[in-house]
Amino acid sequence: MATFKETREILLASYASNIITIEEYALLLEENSSNNLDFPYYNYPPFNLESQSEAECRANFRVEKHHIPLVEDALQILQYFVCDQGTVCEGTKGLCILLKRYSFPCRYSDMIPIFGRPVSELCMICNTVTDWIYAHHSHRITQWNRTILNPLELEKYAEAVFKQGAPLSNCFGFVDGTVRPITRPGENQRLLYNGHKRVHGLKFQSVVLPNGLISHLYGPVEGRKHDAAMLAESGLYNSLRTHAVSTTGQPMCIYGDPAYPLWIHLQAPFRQQVLTPQQQAYNGSMSAVRSSVEWLFSDIVNYFKFLDFKKNLKIGPSQVGKMYIVCAVLQNVLTCLYSNSTSQFFYLDPPSLEDYFS
Repeated sequence: MATFKETREILLASYASNIITIEEYALLLEENSSNNLDFPYYNYPPFNLESQSEAECRANFRVEKHHIPLVEDALQILQYFVCDQGTVCEGTKGLCILLKRYSFPCRYSDMIPIFGRPVSELCMICNTVTDWIYAHHSHRITQWNRTILNPLELEKYAEAVFKQGAPLSNCFGFVDGTVRPITRPGENQRLLYNGHKRVHGLKFQSVVLPNGLISHLYGPVEGRKHDAAMLAESGLYNSLRTHAVSTTGQPMCIYGDPAYPLWIHLQAPFRQQVLTPQQQAYNGSMSAVRSSVEWLFSDIVNYFKFLDFKKNLKIGPSQVGKMYIVCAVLQNVLTCLYSNSTSQFFYLDPPSLEDYFS
């Protein structure tokens, strides 16, 4: 029995040989079409970035068309990606497949008209590029990044925070935890259940700078874990004690919510039941500038909405933690290109792509 593809080729040859009319060809073609969206991928032209409009690039990839080569150079994207089973994909196309997949909770079959690839290949290419970016760039946010966290830069951040009304003159960033909801797991439900948010999820800890960059990200951990426990596991405070000093040797600090302990390099609000007017004013001023960390959490899921579609985030079938870290790196890419609400609030421009990835 002939396959759909072979039947379509026979019909086309019959029409070209004038054996059947155009009406008969159209009717027989419709009757011998597959309902599977993965089938007609070869009917679409190969992906070509030049054929994409500016509006399509910004909507599909979150990056303007003329900036995609800059992102490629900054990330040092390979000329070709080779999947485990042998599928080969050009670097530009692989990057665009990843950006399209995470920009919106679409199905791989919805991406066929853009990239002209079957679902299986789109899935493998996206996973391969995700793994590559994680392996080569996750250290920029999972470890202490001296490029953006050197003493001179720390002083610049602290000055921007102080000018915005913070009473602390040595605070260079803000720390907080976030819960990313996932599909209810079949096992370990208690470990992943967060009672405060009332969802099953994974937790991450972020340190945000006033220039809008995520400088440190730790996770994923179980959804039920407390922020203070996550801080202890992350080793962040040890890094602060070692590296968070000004050019004159004075300690610099980050600021967190009441869940965090009070240490030299980690400040928190006053937590007594009865506060003096001065303490209330201190808490209010620091709370006003600390809200910037929440803005950045929102930016990640707003620009990469796939992370906000918990039905597709399943422990086991999906690399949920790796995807969030990769999207956080990509969010820093977008911040370097287009700034964000946090950097605008503090009037502090982020570094260029070249400087950040140097």
